[in-house]
Amino acid sequence: MSCLRVILAIIFPPLAVIDQGCGSFVIVFLLTLCGWIPGVIGALIILNKD
Repeated sequence: MSCLRVILAIIFPPLAVIDQGCGSFVIVFLLTLCGWIPGVIGALIILNKD
């Protein structure tokens, strides 16, 4: 997980996980629509998975 991705996940979560697959993008996008903090947490969890 690079520093740039973490910053991007905090600013705009769906953009940080766009290369992780369509499912991840949709999940993070829906979480972000529900609230900014759930979207950030979801993006950080997906980016932390290897």
